[in-house]
Amino acid sequence: MTVRMARWSAEHPWRAIALWVVFVAVCFVGGNVAGTREATASDDAIGEAGRAYVMIEDGKFADEPAVDNILITARSGSLDAKAAQAAAADATARLGSVTGVASVGKPIPATDGTALLVPITMSGDPDTASDRVSPLLDTTAEVQAAHPGLRIEEVGGPSIGKALDDTLGDDFQKAEILSLPVTLLILIIAFGALIAAGVPLLLALSSVAAAMGLSTLASHLVPMGDATSSVILLIGMAVGVDYSLFYVRREREERALGRNHVDAVEIAAETSGHAVVVSGTAVIIAMAGLFLAGDSTFSSLATGSILVVAVAVIGSLTVLPALLAKLGRWVDRPRVPFLWRLTAKRGGESGKVWRKILSPALKRPAATLLVSVLALLALAAPALGMKLKFPGTEDLPRTTPAMQAYDRLTAAYPSNGTTHLVVVQAPADRAAEVKAALTGLAQRTQTDPLFAKLEADGPQIDVSADGTVSVLDIATPFSTRSDEAADSLHELRQTLVPAALGGIAGAKYAVGGGVADSEDYAAHVWKTLPIVAGFVLILTFLVMAWTFRSVVVALTSIALNLLSAGAAYGLLVLVFQGDWAEGLLGFTSMGAIVSWLPLFLFVVLFGLSMDYHVFVVSRIREAVSRGLPNREAVAEGITGSAGTVSSAAIVMVAVFSIFATLSTIDMKQLGIGLAAAILLDATIIRAVVLPSLMTLLGPANWWAPRFMRPRRPPVVSDEPQPELIGV
Repeated sequence: MTVRMARWSAEHPWRAIALWVVFVAVCFVGGNVAGTREATASDDAIGEAGRAYVMIEDGKFADEPAVDNILITARSGSLDAKAAQAAAADATARLGSVTGVASVGKPIPATDGTALLVPITMSGDPDTASDRVSPLLDTTAEVQAAHPGLRIEEVGGPSIGKALDDTLGDDFQKAEILSLPVTLLILIIAFGALIAAGVPLLLALSSVAAAMGLSTLASHLVPMGDATSSVILLIGMAVGVDYSLFYVRREREERALGRNHVDAVEIAAETSGHAVVVSGTAVIIAMAGLFLAGDSTFSSLATGSILVVAVAVIGSLTVLPALLAKLGRWVDRPRVPFLWRLTAKRGGESGKVWRKILSPALKRPAATLLVSVLALLALAAPALGMKLKFPGTEDLPRTTPAMQAYDRLTAAYPSNGTTHLVVVQAPADRAAEVKAALTGLAQRTQTDPLFAKLEADGPQIDVSADGTVSVLDIATPFSTRSDEAADSLHELRQTLVPAALGGIAGAKYAVGGGVADSEDYAAHVWKTLPIVAGFVLILTFLVMAWTFRSVVVALTSIALNLLSAGAAYGLLVLVFQGDWAEGLLGFTSMGAIVSWLPLFLFVVLFGLSMDYHVFVVSRIREAVSRGLPNREAVAEGITGSAGTVSSAAIVMVAVFSIFATLSTIDMKQLGIGLAAAILLDATIIRAVVLPSLMTLLGPANWWAPRFMRPRRPPVVSDEPQPELIGV
């Protein structure tokens, strides 16, 4: 199939290129026109917190207006109450005439006298408040200029939302801007020619653009999450470059052996094209495991990843052969003089270097395998102490004035910080009884240091229009991911709420909020990880066993992937659960790993590591098929693929590392985890563990039951052999 597709594309290059351009354009434009559907409470319903949000959704509460605040504090020392009241009056007068402001409330002094808060109620759709908050921020700046002796700043949901949107937008743009030149530079060094370097980048970018559009279309079936676009860029750049890199290198090798352009493309399709299909299938199967997690976040990430990998595979089998056939020898133009000579020279030197690197694994395989596996297990050991939490507001970048103001707000007004939601659903005729029980519950929290003091006007209880759903906010003075906040949640769920509401007939209740989200999602991940892992392991085993007609190769592939994934987990824990790397990577440790990361990281690593494993093992299989002794076949297979795999790994590590420079803690952890795992996989696994294991196993590497064995033995020849002969 891959050969037929490549032959048609090579013989009709302009048609293939035109069809690809139309496909990408239709996907991108169609996605933008269709728009994105975001997840609802029922889509995100995980654990007790999810049940709480579904109850609130069932209550059909009227949308509360967006509220922002003007916070007035002293620059140093104690706050001058008279000056603060004058500034509050000035802010009230100025904001009253600003477009988008519905009303300005009375100033609220902090109980300790350190601050004065002016609440601002915004008009219009609360979901778009952050897009319309700029006039308020400008007015706040004017008030600040008029009262330089005080610190006057705006803080609240809309202003923080705008700051976060700006930060994430800048991050995404930064990732795009940095990843392109870095990837291009690596490819220029690898190929020594500009066009050859540009072709993989072109395929990767077009694949990302098409997948972005398709993901927005798919969001109407599977709601799209906030991180999906970043993951599409991350995975798309990695696999798009990898697949085309394998293909272009093989086509160049065949032309160097005297093949014409079409023949070279066909052989590349039969070998590297086949490897791309197997690798892409492995990634897609691994990503499909995320659907078993049963929540919209993982389903969204799975959908985006599957789409970009599928598009990259299709592009490598269609438009890439067309481009190579049309360009012919022009693919090696314009040559970068020094780098071009270096690439030609590097081939022989690289083989010698890799022979030396492989020497311990080939000469003393048992000892080398034991030492390397023990080293990887030692690196993986910290993963046993992994903690999972959602990032809270305190984990957002403190480089923005809005987040600095938020810290001062929560210090002066603890009830504006972390809040639990106690939600009760009961028959309407029980509404008065529910309200009395919730009021009593709020009063009982006042004797417990785990909870914040109530405001002067008492507990705020919202009741739905039909009287069936009631919601009580209970604040805690501790940060969302602190142990004290978790203790307060458990105190509510296990003791206080059942005692207050358990006696109301027909009542259902649940406790939600930021702390509950984090705790419930971590429990959800630990529960679903074995299910997803089992699915990925079984299907990966079947794909590898059938591809290589070897049960042993399939089992060793899984074992090596588990080793690299475990080592990556351990490294994540070492870096991010402690504080020693905070200054180096520019983050504040949250003492935990982001809840969704281990599961997503597992499936991504299992998929992407197949790129290298399929490519390397197929080269070893080719050498065995030509009659080489096992030890020599292992050496030839690894050294013969070293240049291509090393270039591909460097591109992946570079792209993933860029995400470690972004502002949010989840993107930093994702970038470091993926970069570390690929680096370990391309070095220790490929250069030490894999050769020592395959050398030690010898002919047993290729054992399979009779029904899986090839019907015809592989052809032994001195001619250049396809990479996947006998596969």
